[in-house]
Amino acid sequence: MLKIEGSLFKLYLFYRYGEIVLLGIKRIYEKASITDGKRILVDGLWPRGVRRSTSNIDIWLKDIAPSEELRKWFNHEPSRWDEFKKRYTAELRNNTAMKNLQNRSAIEDITLIYAAKDSRRNNAVVIASLLKKSGGRKIHKDEISKMVAEDLEKELQTA
Repeated sequence: MLKIEGSLFKLYLFYRYGEIVLLGIKRIYEKASITDGKRILVDGLWPRGVRRSTSNIDIWLKDIAPSEELRKWFNHEPSRWDEFKKRYTAELRNNTAMKNLQNRSAIEDITLIYAAKDSRRNNAVVIASLLKKSGGRKIHKDEISKMVAEDLEKELQTA
């Protein structure tokens, strides 16, 4: 697994079933990219100030969000992060939406979209860590460089 970080965007690359599969994490207020794949909102509440018609969200998985009780308890306080991760992981253990997301992430590129201000402590980070644990094989950084160059070239051609 390779992790690439830039601004608030994180990208994880995996080999699954002989293909490279991308898993990204991005704040909803960041610009959509052609490398995002399926953009999946993982918050239970629709983000403030974002129109559904212009959000570029492919799927809104409300059912994967933390319970209202857990969300209110956490309140994005850094001191509660470790306990939040444990409680939220326990909630996701028997979550049907999480199982469906694991299946989807094995066959297509996805970007988990969230609205929280803290890019290191939010539910999308917990979901991504669980998805990363579900598989993947390291790939050589030369392959990544080639992929990134090809994606940038495509993006420049469409601009």
